[in-house]
Amino acid sequence: MFAKIRFYWGAFVISVIVAGLMIPLIYLFPRYKGVIMHKLNRVILLLMGAKIEKVGHRDSKANLFLMNHQGIIDIITLEAIENTHMSWVAKKELFEAPWFGRLLKQGDMISVDRENKAGLVKLFKDVKKSIIEKNRAVAIFPEGTRAKGQKLLPFKPGAKFVAQKLKLRVQPVVIVGSKYVLNEHNRTGHSGVVKVIYLPAFDIDESDKQWYDRVKEEMQKVIDKEEKNGIYR
Repeated sequence: MFAKIRFYWGAFVISVIVAGLMIPLIYLFPRYKGVIMHKLNRVILLLMGAKIEKVGHRDSKANLFLMNHQGIIDIITLEAIENTHMSWVAKKELFEAPWFGRLLKQGDMISVDRENKAGLVKLFKDVKKSIIEKNRAVAIFPEGTRAKGQKLLPFKPGAKFVAQKLKLRVQPVVIVGSKYVLNEHNRTGHSGVVKVIYLPAFDIDESDKQWYDRVKEEMQKVIDKEEKNGIYR
C-alpha cells in the first residue's frame, strides 16, 4: 500500500512541477529552457526521494546517446545531471498529450511517426538539424518504447540509420534503478538510487557493420550485472 501511495505522490510531483512551473517558465524565458529543465528535474527527484549515482563520464564530443528505457524517470534523471540542452526523440503521440506534449514542443524536441514510411526521412532531417545547426546532441531510446522487465527489447532501425548516414559519435548509456523509483506498469514507487552508467563512446565511421548489435549486447551485460548486484531490489 505504501508503494502505491509513493507512486501517486511521484506522479503528482511530476505533473505539478511540469504543468505549474516548467512549462510556464520555458514560455516566459525561452533562452534558458535548458537550465530550467535541468534544475526542476533535480527538484522532482529530490521530492520523490531519489538520488543519482553516476558511473563513467559523458563524452563531450558524442552527439548521439543511445539509452535503455524503463519509464519517465529515465528522462528526468538524464535531464537532472545534464548541463547542456539535448534534443530528445519521442513518438509523435506524446507531442499530442496534454502538458507533456506542450513541454516537448516548447523544448524543441524531435517527434517521430512510426506509422509513416516517411518518418525515417523526417527523423534523419531533424537529427541533422539539431546536431549541425543547433549544436544540440540527440538522445534516443533505440527500443522505441518502455520495457516491462530488465530484458532489452529489439532495437528499432531508426537510430542505426541516422548514426550511419551522419557518421555520428555515439555513446551508449545504461540507466538502472529508475523502475524501482517509479514503476508505471504496476504503479508502485520507492525512494532509491537511479544509476547512470556511461559506456565508452565511439565513431561510427571507425566501426564495423555489427556495431548496433554489439551495443545492445554490451548494454544488456551491464543491466544483468547490476541486477545481480541487487540494484533492483
